Amino acid sequence: MKYLPYFTFLLILLAGRLTIGQTIKKKPNIIFILADDLGYGDLGIYGQQKILTPNLDRMAMEGMRFTQHYSGSTVCMPSRAVLLTGYHTGHSTVRGNPGWTSTGRAVDLKLEDITVAEELKRAGYRTGVIGKWGLAESGITSLPLAQGFDYFYGYRKHQTAHHYYPDTLYQNNAPIATGNKVFEKMGSYSHDTFVEKALGYVTKNKDHPFFLYLAFTIPHYELEVPEDSKEPYLKLNWEERTIPIKTNRGYQHDPDGNATYAGMISRMDRDIGRLFEKLKELDVDKNTLVIFTSDNGHQYDEGFFDSNGPFKGKKRDLYEGGIRVPMIARWPGKIKEGVVSRHISAFWDFLPTACDIAGIQPSKKDIDGISYLPALIGQKRQKQHEYLYWEFNESNGPIQAIRKGSWKSIKFLNKPLELYNVDNDPSEEKNLAAAYPNILSEMNAVIESARSDDRNFLLKFHPRLKVEK
Repeated sequence: MKYLPYFTFLLILLAGRLTIGQTIKKKPNIIFILADDLGYGDLGIYGQQKILTPNLDRMAMEGMRFTQHYSGSTVCMPSRAVLLTGYHTGHSTVRGNPGWTSTGRAVDLKLEDITVAEELKRAGYRTGVIGKWGLAESGITSLPLAQGFDYFYGYRKHQTAHHYYPDTLYQNNAPIATGNKVFEKMGSYSHDTFVEKALGYVTKNKDHPFFLYLAFTIPHYELEVPEDSKEPYLKLNWEERTIPIKTNRGYQHDPDGNATYAGMISRMDRDIGRLFEKLKELDVDKNTLVIFTSDNGHQYDEGFFDSNGPFKGKKRDLYEGGIRVPMIARWPGKIKEGVVSRHISAFWDFLPTACDIAGIQPSKKDIDGISYLPALIGQKRQKQHEYLYWEFNESNGPIQAIRKGSWKSIKFLNKPLELYNVDNDPSEEKNLAAAYPNILSEMNAVIESARSDDRNFLLKFHPRLKVEK
């Protein structure tokens, strides 16, 4: 056997390492920014007239704006589970918020659930989540580090995420004291802390492909923002809507409701602009896909801002205003500028899209999601959904809904199925059930077959129960 000279061997080994390194560097970074309870119409680029969102508007002009994108659910916890696992709420582990389960126990992500973070780690990505997790309500075994993330900083539970001056946040698997005074609203505004952590995260990982899930809590209740973000809107002398403060030390709303709500969204927009500047400064802007969306429809507005745009309903509804959300994607050189996409997509599509971008196949073959990468980069081979499905079971539930092409059906317990053509009637004002019995029958068949049984989420009415710890 002939042996290579030692120096030649080192050159070959070094060349191999450089090739691998170059291949890894070519994989794009992925930043997924999730607002909390932001309505479809809360951004200027989606028709907002009062709230200023120049950076998100510019993001849309430099990238792609989706007009038919849907959240995973109409409330926080199931929507986030759907986003991370690729299953819609008829199949996902988490189908409702804590307390709204058939058993009365909060249902968290399971260790056997495979998240988008776990998938991307297979492809060599570093993975981090900053902000609101909300998928480890009953125990710490479902914290991000057990779900494929290398780094976590933020809120573990929904309840603590209701306050912007929390006394405790989590870093990786450990609770840390912030020194804040929650109800006195003294200390560090959590959103600002998340922004600084995000800027630090991209700086630290700029030389390696990374995935950052940036889950802001703005503009979720409670209504609270530092004065510098509220002040420009106070000068406009708007009519003000005061939201009652809960006496049980729950939400502690700022009394300047409209100015505060607008200020929260503008502050988030400002900081997304800072993130884009950081990407440019680090020379990773062109190799980074940034996606922005909201976890469900708005909760606050009663018409002043027209937060749901042309749609009926809001958070906790399965009408369009509760589940159709803004989505903007920016990827310089890959996504053409100023594109408006009517591709029908949903949160459960993100996992297969991320896998597609990373050059891997999803680990599970039965996920409900379809990659929208072809739509992003302008290819004609984009696969379409046969249908989209949601279920939701709180005080007015259970409610089920499907979108199939132009048609949308909503089913309330013990009530006739509703039918709408959402292309012709996006406000869902005209129930066409009586006029199209064949389509109604087809939609009903899909609703009945779209879900798997789950003892934690029975399609029966139940009151809110105390969550068992």
